[in-house]
Amino acid sequence: MNSKWKSVLIGPELALEEAIVVLDKGGLRIAVVVDVHGVLLGTLTDGDVRRALLRHVPMQEPVAAIMCVTPQVAQANWSREHSLGVMARFGVLQLPIVDAARRVIGIETLEELVESAPMHNPVFLMAGGFGTRLHPLTHDCPKPLLNVGDKPILELILQGFIDAGFHRFFISTHFLPGMIRDHFGDGSRWGVTIRYVHEETPLGTGGALGLLPREEIDLPLIMMNGDLLTRVNYRSLLDFHRLQGGVATMCGREYEHQVPYGVVKLDGHRITSIVEKPVHNFFINAGIYVLSPEFVRRVAPGSRIDMPALLEQTMAGGEPVSMFPLHEYWLDIGRLEDFKRAQVEFEDLL
Repeated sequence: MNSKWKSVLIGPELALEEAIVVLDKGGLRIAVVVDVHGVLLGTLTDGDVRRALLRHVPMQEPVAAIMCVTPQVAQANWSREHSLGVMARFGVLQLPIVDAARRVIGIETLEELVESAPMHNPVFLMAGGFGTRLHPLTHDCPKPLLNVGDKPILELILQGFIDAGFHRFFISTHFLPGMIRDHFGDGSRWGVTIRYVHEETPLGTGGALGLLPREEIDLPLIMMNGDLLTRVNYRSLLDFHRLQGGVATMCGREYEHQVPYGVVKLDGHRITSIVEKPVHNFFINAGIYVLSPEFVRRVAPGSRIDMPALLEQTMAGGEPVSMFPLHEYWLDIGRLEDFKRAQVEFEDLL
């Protein structure tokens, strides 16, 4: 039984926005919805939230509107094998444990029932950019080596993957590559392996894939920009990629834009409506991808191409590309104001 289960108990009236905070901090990929007596009403999983984000469900919506009201549960006297069997049969990663009155008394998680195995998927971290928008900080320092707190951005990213069980890393370099190699070395300081690919000339956000040793990309590869802070669950991301069956998955972050004026809609010269300061929701590219080995092998060595163009080519060829909607913390450190914000927020990531 997981020891943090009480931290993910929520009421049905809690807003989705607040429930996501509980879900992320709990780290169990589930929140359990109970009444004032602790009786199980439903569950809210990581998958439920991502499906709600895809539908642009308002963040103020109560969790009762999107929770699963018929979750699978476990009894306190169940054996490990019984719990594992139910998880396998119904394809779930967690089981709320209930007593005879359906009061929640714990949570069983697959990760604890089965010892967490190392993740052998390769990870490719992009660290070759100039970071011109962060001048003067990046005049003589690669952006991924700028400190957030007392550690470089890229080290925080690396540690997040290591904590999730990953151990095979590739780093792309271009601007001041020696500084990055000197800091990270071969990865032995962290008990992992790090290898480097160097772009003699900038190859775009996708071209560096062509420099990877193709024979070693034998599993779906996670590719990530080296200037991001996030708490995305990488295991959930890989599970999603596998279930969708596409050759590539892109992480997307919901972005809200409010038009600062009244928007007029017309039929010819006749006004049909006036919408005051409408809000539009979009998904933006979050700079994190899962790419199948065959996708990676298509990128010719030395070719200059950006990831959006690669994905467009893939979709034009009739192959599916999926989007994994992020609800976890995410910050692109592209501007000085983002860098300052990261200094304030980074402690919550540890």
